[in-house]
This record gives sequence, C-alpha cells and structure tokens, in this order.
Amino acid sequence: MNILEQLRDRFSDPISKLTASPDECLAMIRPSRDARHGDYQANFAMPLAKQQKKLPRDLATEIIAQVDLADLCEEPEVAGPGFINLRLRDDLLINITTELLTDDRLGVERTETPRTVVVDYSAPNVAKPMHVGHLRSTVIGNAIYRLLKFQGHQVISDNHIGDWGTQFGMIIYGYKNFRNDDVYQQNAVAELARLYRLVNQVSGYHAAKSKMPNLEQQLAELESRLAEHRQREEVTPEDKSLKKARKQLNKERETLNEEFASTRASIDAVESSPQLKELAEAHPDIVENARKETAKLHAGDEENNRLWNEFLPACIVALNEVYARLGIEFDKALGESFYNPMLADVVADLQEKELAKESNGAICVFVADNPAPFIIRKADGAFTYATTDLATVKYRIEELNANEILYVVDSRQTEHFRLLFTTAGNWGFDAQFRHVSFGSVLGNDGKPMKTRAGDNIGLESLIDEAIARSRVIVDENDDAKKNGPELDEEERSQVAEAVGIGGIKFADLHHNRESDYKFSWDKMLAQNGDTATYIQYAYARINGIFRKGNEDRDSIRNAGHQLLLSHSSERALALQLVRFPEVVAEAVEDYRPNLLTSFLLEAANTYSAFYNESPVLTAENDDLRYSRLLLCDLTARVLSTGLSLLGIETCERM
Repeated sequence: MNILEQLRDRFSDPISKLTASPDECLAMIRPSRDARHGDYQANFAMPLAKQQKKLPRDLATEIIAQVDLADLCEEPEVAGPGFINLRLRDDLLINITTELLTDDRLGVERTETPRTVVVDYSAPNVAKPMHVGHLRSTVIGNAIYRLLKFQGHQVISDNHIGDWGTQFGMIIYGYKNFRNDDVYQQNAVAELARLYRLVNQVSGYHAAKSKMPNLEQQLAELESRLAEHRQREEVTPEDKSLKKARKQLNKERETLNEEFASTRASIDAVESSPQLKELAEAHPDIVENARKETAKLHAGDEENNRLWNEFLPACIVALNEVYARLGIEFDKALGESFYNPMLADVVADLQEKELAKESNGAICVFVADNPAPFIIRKADGAFTYATTDLATVKYRIEELNANEILYVVDSRQTEHFRLLFTTAGNWGFDAQFRHVSFGSVLGNDGKPMKTRAGDNIGLESLIDEAIARSRVIVDENDDAKKNGPELDEEERSQVAEAVGIGGIKFADLHHNRESDYKFSWDKMLAQNGDTATYIQYAYARINGIFRKGNEDRDSIRNAGHQLLLSHSSERALALQLVRFPEVVAEAVEDYRPNLLTSFLLEAANTYSAFYNESPVLTAENDDLRYSRLLLCDLTARVLSTGLSLLGIETCERM
C-alpha cells in the first residue's frame, strides 16, 4: 500500500476545485521531517490562500472539512501559519506493516499499465578500456533498469556500444604503422588501447601545432585590449561600466590562457620525447590518414573489415569482464555496426518526407530555434552519430515495440538529444523519449577525475582499488571482534568485494544525478555516514541478532506472531518501512535513484535507534521479543531489496 498516494488521492478533489494545477499542491503532501508534526504534512494551504485571498489557516480548515481521512489518520491538525499535520492511525500502521511481513514485494504493487521501456546506458567505445567517465551512465542506468522491472514494466537494457566510429580508423592506422606484434599476441586489447592513445596523441600534437599561432595572436590582441581598457579607466574612473567590462575581459583572458596552456602541454608532451617527436614528424598527415582508414572500413574495404572482425571479439570480452565484476548484464548490446546497413535508408526516407535537405553538400535536418543543423550525412558521404541514433530509434520502436526510450547520457549531450527527439517525432515516431542526464565525477581539484598523467582513471583499476581498500577494513574489523575473527578467507574476500563495489555504486547514486560530485575514498567506504557500507553493516547486524538468538528468520516470519508497536522507536521503524512503496514510485517518477539511497540510509538510522532503545533478544516477554524480531526481519528485507534495486549486494556477516 502506498500511503502517500492514498493521502494525495483523498485531497485531490477539494484541491482541484481551487486551482488549475492541483498536482503541484498535492506534491506538497510529504512525509514529515519531524515526528512532532505528525507522520505526514501538507503545506499547500499557504500558496492556495494567496490565490483564494484567504488566511492560510482558514483555508486549511475548510479543506480538511471536505476530506474523509477517518480510516487513515487521527484527527488532522492545522498548525503554524497553515500546515496540515497528519498522523496515521496506529491500528492502520500495524495492519499495513503486518501485511508487509510476508509480502515478497514489500508493498510495491505491480503496475496496472506496464510499458515497454528501452534503457540505453553505459555505451563505451570498444578497443579502449572503460574509465571512470563511464561509471555514472552504467550505475545510474542499471539502477533505473532494476527499478522499472521491479514495478512490472517490460524493460530492455541496451548497451549501444561504439564499435564502428572514428576510433577504429585511428586503431587501424596505429595497427598498420606502430604495432608491437609480441605485445599484441599476448594482450590484444592492451596493445589496441596503446595504439589508440598513440595515434590520438600524435594527432593532437599536429592539431595543437596548427592551433598555437592563432591562440598566440588572440592572447596578444586581448592583452592590447586590456591595456587600452585600463587607460580608459584611469581617465574616467567614475564609469562603473568600465570596471564590469574589465572583469569580463579578464575572464576571457583566463579562459584563453587555460586553452593556451593545454595546447602547449600537448605540444611539449610530444616534443620532449625523441621517440614521439620522430613519429610525429614521420606522420604529418596522421589525422587525415586515420579518417581515410575509417572511410575504407565503412566502404567495405576487405583488409580493414578483416581487422575490425579480428579486433572486436577480444574487445567485447574485455568489456564484459568489467560488467561481470559490477554485476551488470544487458538484454541487448547492439553496437553502431548493427545499424550501419540501415543508415542510407534513414537518410533517403527523411529526404523523401522533406524533413532533410542538402546544405553545402551535406544532408541536414533543420530544427526550429536551433542555429546548428542536425547533420545526418556529411559532404564527403559519411554518416554521423545522428544517423545511427535515428536508425536506433526506428529499430527500437518497430522491432522492440518500445513505448519509451531512456538515454542515460551525460549532460553535455543535451542539444544532440533535443534535436534527435524532435527529428524522430517529426519522422512519425511517437514514443516517449527522455534524456536522463547526469554530471561528472570530479577529483579533489574539482575537475573531471583523471590520473596524474592526465588520463581518465580506468574503471577496472577503480574497482581493484575499492576492493583492496575494503579488504583492509574488513580484516581490521574481523580481527578486532571481541570473541575473535569470524570470517574465513573466502568470506573476507566476498565481503570486501561487496563493500568495495557497493561503495563505488552508492557514492555515485546518492548524489542528485544532475550534479557533479567529488570522489572520496574515505567517505565512500566509511562505516558511518552516507555510505553503502553503513547500510550493509545494518543488514549484517540484523542477521547477527538471529544467529545469536538461534532463531530462523523464515520460521518467525511465517509463525503468525502478532506485531506490537508499544514503543515509539518501534512505531518510528514501522512507519519508515511502510514508506518503501512510496520511495520506489518517486525514484522512478523522475528517474532519481538518490531518493532510494536517502530512504535506505534513514531506514538504517531508524533501525539503529530502535536497536538501542528496544531490546530484542532480552525483551520483557516472548510476545514482545517475537514482535521485535519481526521488525528486524522486515528491516533486513527492505534494506536488502532496496540495495538490490541499486545493484548492490549484502552479506550475512561482516
């Protein structure tokens, strides 16, 4: 039972009579932050009172008189300037909690209107190791996938792998010119990744060399403008607009200096290495030649296609090894190459329907109010990501029968998806499209997380580091136990893996997905605070209670013991647990897993207070003992299920 949904439904009719936007007011019915103000609180009387030209308290009293809450709540209370405080009936809370005790779904009802939803997430490029930049899409996307499936939707996870793009031209060029055969035979993926980085670095060097004269000129001109500006300020210091303009010029200089420093670093990195300098001088046209290798691949060149088919299997295996460690599987993994045969027809169909037209040799879709066109075929005949994404939309709707398609991709791609969704809609596809955007993972310097060498940190290295750090904590905790260590070597390894990987995922999911966040090992693995470890430990501690009391959770759950909520800590815990269906619904509503992480942390905190205030195994009598064991079992199931929906494992002992 979703209590919040029930309360909002009861208030819906009277509020709909007062405003054309009732949903905004109904959203103001929320769980109370302070138990002194009831279990739920409604704050809509204040904004509605302004519209109705009434006092908020008077309006709140009028609305309450029109709502029948007798079966749900005690008598509502109007407090302060017009808050409505709602406290659930104790018998109702006991009944709902009792139902959850043996409900495998913990009160989350399957949706009556299931949708077919494709969740597009992760999407790495092959032949390059996955790095920390792939973490957010992978973790957020998988959590959304799990939440939607739990609600009863038909969900298809699709890893849209980059296996046909420009990076393959660079890799093929590197393979033909720079490969180390011995290393390639021993570890093909590592050698291909090295070749990609090498070609990318040499290409970047030539681009930087071409760019540098223009940057130097821009900086010189900007310095000249600043000098002139300072002279004008000396003549007319009272003109405040000059000071504002100077600040803007200084900001432009700072940005230009950063670009200059980055460009200079790309040049120095090559010129400081005799080997790289020699390669760069020997391959002055590397950028164009790598593009030609891509074009040959796409045109069906026999040699390049043979190499592509040779490279791809090992690359896919390497990706899947990382996913296996993260406990993630995909229903589909259709790379860009899958859609290649469809691209010409996509362009032709859009032209036939007069949605695309030629512009300077390219075929483009022009979207109103967007200055840049949506290019679906370049002037040289090459297709683009836009073409592939349109083919993907067509396939997902026509072949997978998708009603909704979610793209879990970073916020930098916002314009691309806006153009994609508009074009797809005009093309005749009326599914719901959603760009589930997210921010970046930052290092301590506030910039996207990278190694000291400036490369993105490998995701596999991140996993290794998390598990290694977790193992130290697990060993220290187990060795420090009063009655001696409890875990054998295998269990310690399992716990370290669950804690390490769970810590990485939770640290990411606990933040608002649209915000950047700073990565911190200490915060991520702390046993206290906003971490998965804290919740995992609460789950393990509950199992410890049952072991210590020589009680079986399944037996107690099905024995028919009566639930008693005689202490305030028991009631608070039950109230938190019955909110699980609300939180699942809200987390899916706007695809925000952080709402579930916050709920689980609060559940663990509430359980801790219950544990300290309400003895379980040493309760005053058997009825109270078994009632509290029932609450412990339900808490463990909520914590375990909630973490599972986030892709995080629990351990019976820690």
